[in-house]
Parts: sequence; C-alpha cells; structure tokens
Amino acid sequence: MNSAAWVAVAAAFLAAVAAPQALAQVVVEEEWEDGSLEAFTNSRVYTDGQPLFVYGTALPGENLIVRMFSPDGTILKFDQIATDGGDGSFNHRLLIWPEPSASSPYGTYLVEVISTEQRGLSLPLDVKFSSTDDLIDVPVKRSVETMVFAPETAGVNATLRLFAQVTSDGSLIAGDPDELLASTHVHLPGGSVVPLSESFRTLHQGLYYADYVPERLGTYVFHVVTFHQGTASHGSAATNVLLQDVGGISEHIQRLNSVLDDTSAELETLKDEVSEFGAHLEVANRDVDTSVSTITASVGNIEEASSQLNSLLFPVVGAICIVAALQIVILARSR
Repeated sequence: MNSAAWVAVAAAFLAAVAAPQALAQVVVEEEWEDGSLEAFTNSRVYTDGQPLFVYGTALPGENLIVRMFSPDGTILKFDQIATDGGDGSFNHRLLIWPEPSASSPYGTYLVEVISTEQRGLSLPLDVKFSSTDDLIDVPVKRSVETMVFAPETAGVNATLRLFAQVTSDGSLIAGDPDELLASTHVHLPGGSVVPLSESFRTLHQGLYYADYVPERLGTYVFHVVTFHQGTASHGSAATNVLLQDVGGISEHIQRLNSVLDDTSAELETLKDEVSEFGAHLEVANRDVDTSVSTITASVGNIEEASSQLNSLLFPVVGAICIVAALQIVILARSR
C-alpha cells in the first residue's frame, strides 16, 4: 500500500472517531533531498475532551519526535514515535485535551514534528484550544502582545529601569531575552537608534527588565520587539529626560521639609519664650500698678500732711509778724 492509500485510511479512521462536525485538516509538507516529511492534525480547533491526532509520512522505520508547546513557549508534551517500516506512515494520538487550567489555558498551541534522520527536518503545526471548536467562530492565529513600562520622567546620567511583559494568548512567554527581544532598541532625542538586544534580564517568566542611562536631555522612545514562534509583536514607551529626575526633586523637597520642620520647632521655642516673657511683663505690669497705687497713696498722704503743716504754720507766722510789728512800734516810740 502506497503513502497516499495510508493517508486515506488514516483520514477515514479519524473521521469515525472524531467529533460529529466535519474535520479540518492541517497539512504541512516539505521535501528533502533524501526523503520527505509530511504531517497532519485531525483538526485546527479543539475544545476540552477532544483527542489530538498527528499523522503523516516520513522515511520508513524512522524515529520522529513529536512535541507540543503551550502558548507561553513551554513544552507541554514530548513523545517519540516510529514510522511504519514499509511506507513510512505514522498515526499518533498526542493527547486528549484537558479542562482549561493555568498550565493548559485556552490559546494557540504549537505542535512540532521533528525528523531524527533527515538532518533535523521539522514541521510546525498551529492548533487552537478554545471553548468552542467551531472553526468559523474561532480563527486559528497566534496572539502575541508586548507591554512596555518606563518612567515618565528621568534625570540626565541617572539610571532608569525599563520593564517589558510579553504574552501569547494571555500566557507569559518564557525564553532567553537575548533571543526573544533581539530587535529591541531605543530612539534617542537626536533621531539615532541604539540597540538594547543584550540589555534585558529575566525578572520572571514573561517579565524582563533593562537598565539604561540617558546622557542628554530630551524624549527617549523605547521600542521593544518580541519575536515568538514566527509571530512578532511591538510595544513602545517614552521617557522625558530632565536635568534632574523626580527622585532628585523629591530629595530636595524632603530637605526643604526638614528645614521647615526645624524652623517650625524654632518658632515653637520662640513662641514659648515670648509667652514666658509675656508672663513676666504681666507680673511687672501688676507690680508697676501696685507701685503706682502706693505712690498715689503716698502723694495723697503728703498733700494731707502739707495741708496740716500749712494750717499749723499760718498762726505761728502771724504771731511772729505781730511781735515784729510791736517791736518796731516800741523802737519807734523810744526814739
């Protein structure tokens, strides 16, 4: 039986065991100078509980590796199978789709068939895991998103940190940032472009960061490019570089607040001293009032004493005057 006949038999078998809907085949074929590799999946869109079959042809008696990548790029399934010794056909049930979970979420999965004898020849097949297996409602395409987080302002010659989050169908993508973000670059204020491909470090699966030191004033635009399983995604963020960043301004504000606190403390001390001085003034005022009252009383007493003295002196002076007058009269007569 030739290769075409085996493929027809396999297709008929899959039509009997698959879901009642008409199956959509994924066909990928690549010719090689010393053989060929042909791979199929029984559908392009699956829902939980449905089987995923991989079948096709390769060299007779050849060992094949069939592996499956989840949307985040991690290997979900890894099997090794052997083709038929006669015509090289193979038919393998890779898995039965489980219920969606954090380790197997809805999204686009990659099934890869690798030849071990044809110099690493491999064929990629994209399939969709969805809540429905209706091919019309669920297009099979990979959705890679890149989000970039950068500070709005920064200072000249001050290190700023750039963050990038890359996802595939909502799952964080794992990988080497030097490969995953190889085309990332920054647009300088003068219009030139500087690559940042080897600047990123891994913070967590799908989360990466890079430190950058701007050397001039202006707006810097960070352009992060993600390339994952043949799909590219772009994300950008802009930072306005000033003479001093927000951290420096905050430090000056803190210093000013410290000075204001010290000034406030000194004002409180001065207020206490003024209050104490006021208390002393009140005591002195009361003392002055008391002294004035005493002096007033003394003056009254003096006035009264003066009046009494005057009343005593007037008769004496009168008597003296009379005596003096009599003496003058006596002297005048004696002459």
